[in-house]
Parts: sequence; C-alpha cells; structure tokens
Amino acid sequence: MNLLIAFVTGLMFGAGLILSGMSDPGKVLGFLDLAGHWDPSLAFVMLGAIAVATPAFAVARRRGRTLGGAPLTLPTSQAIDRRLVGGSLLFGIGWGLAGICPGPAFVLLGMGLAKGAVFVIAMLAGMAVFSWRQRRSR
Repeated sequence: MNLLIAFVTGLMFGAGLILSGMSDPGKVLGFLDLAGHWDPSLAFVMLGAIAVATPAFAVARRRGRTLGGAPLTLPTSQAIDRRLVGGSLLFGIGWGLAGICPGPAFVLLGMGLAKGAVFVIAMLAGMAVFSWRQRRSR
C-alpha cells in the first residue's frame, strides 16, 4: 500500500510540475533572470505550493503518522550552520546554471530527455561524494 501511495504522490507531483511549466528549465531560468525578461510565474507556483503545504503540515504534525501508517518524522533542527549555507549555495548555483532541480530532473528523465539523465547522474554522484566524505570524517 505504501508503494502505491508513493507512486500516486510522485505522479501527482510530476503532473503538477509539467502543468505549471516548472519542468521546463527555460521557464525556471526566466524566473532567475532579474536583469532580462523576468518571468514571475515560478513565484506564483511557489506561493500556491506554500498555501497548500502549510495547512497540510499542520494536519500532519497533529496526526503523527503518514497515510500509510508509518511514524511521521519531520525535521526539528532550526540551526543555520555552515553545512546548511554551503548546501544551499551549491543547490542555488546548480539551479541557476541548469534551471533544473531534483523534482523536474526526474520528470525530464521520465520524458526521456538527456538533460534529465545528465542532471540525475550528476546529482547521484554528488550524493555519493557527500556520503563518502561523511563516512571518512567519522
């Protein structure tokens, strides 16, 4: 049942990215281009997502369990440290250069587009390097 819930949720997320145009790197780069022909549509998509997610997180906190019955674990740390800032900078630089972040990358991969495959491979490589460095530092 959990696998079905995850699959349907992923399909809904991917469909939302496609319908909103956020799987198009050009649209995202248009949002980030403040000095050129700025496209504010991503801001509206983000505001819509926040409007939906805020009450959903409030309900989730009260429930304490996922729809599949597993215990719900939400992040508790509010610390802003070097790792958070560094990771945010890396994410932002990559997003600004490629116009792709992880969600749209999987949509592009599912559509059979090479740029999605390149991004996902690079993302997995980055995750592997991070994991390797974490193990080495212990």
